[in-house]
Amino acid sequence: MSFYVVIPARYASTRLPAKPLKEIAGKPMIQHVYERACESAAAQVIIATDDARIEAVAKSFGARVCMTSATHNSGTDRLQEVAAQLGLDATAIVVNVQGDEPLIPPAVINQVAANLAANNYASVATLSEPIHSLDDFRNPNIVKVVADHAGKALYFSRAPIPWPRDHFAKPDTISLPDNFPAQRHIGIYAYRVALLNRFITWPQAQLEQLESLEQLRVLANGEAIHIAEACAAVPGGVDTEADLLRVKAILEN
Repeated sequence: MSFYVVIPARYASTRLPAKPLKEIAGKPMIQHVYERACESAAAQVIIATDDARIEAVAKSFGARVCMTSATHNSGTDRLQEVAAQLGLDATAIVVNVQGDEPLIPPAVINQVAANLAANNYASVATLSEPIHSLDDFRNPNIVKVVADHAGKALYFSRAPIPWPRDHFAKPDTISLPDNFPAQRHIGIYAYRVALLNRFITWPQAQLEQLESLEQLRVLANGEAIHIAEACAAVPGGVDTEADLLRVKAILEN
């Protein structure tokens, strides 16, 4: 199985400007992500950006860079442009590794690519992990996913799903039920290039707009997403200054 990794990297992050270039343990964050991706079995790792500052830094540590349009509405649109620039076949598999995931385990990159390759019914594959905390289950910033027995995603939501009706009907409930199947979605995706080519032709779906979840555009257009529990723990990415300090403490120690 052969696959490519693309790392979209934007300079103008709302919550943490210049995020990809933030220094962690003597390296810019984007270099940590790139090095983790290079430890996977990917045939090639490419950084995709619309910013010359990120391009210059990435080239300084030897990365291949694709300069992309500054008008893309999503990382998926940027991935499609990279696939087009590289002339990838419609059957090729591209893994999107977020540029703010300096702790991403290479094993999960391999896993999500292999899962897509092994499930021909799916155009996209992604991963999840169990939710154990009631606070996390109720947190709208933690995306939940439910799937069928074959690993086909049924829905993604910021709402707490599935809802254990009888459990929460009890007074003073402060925890989740035992053996509760709630899953947090982990934002790593493997795509077939043919899906990327279709995706950019679709308008935003109503559910996507309501939930602010791009993957719902895929489901709304009748495409299948395969989901499985990640083979390794995936630490949270860097969205805020507090996240940056947390990751620094891990990598610098």
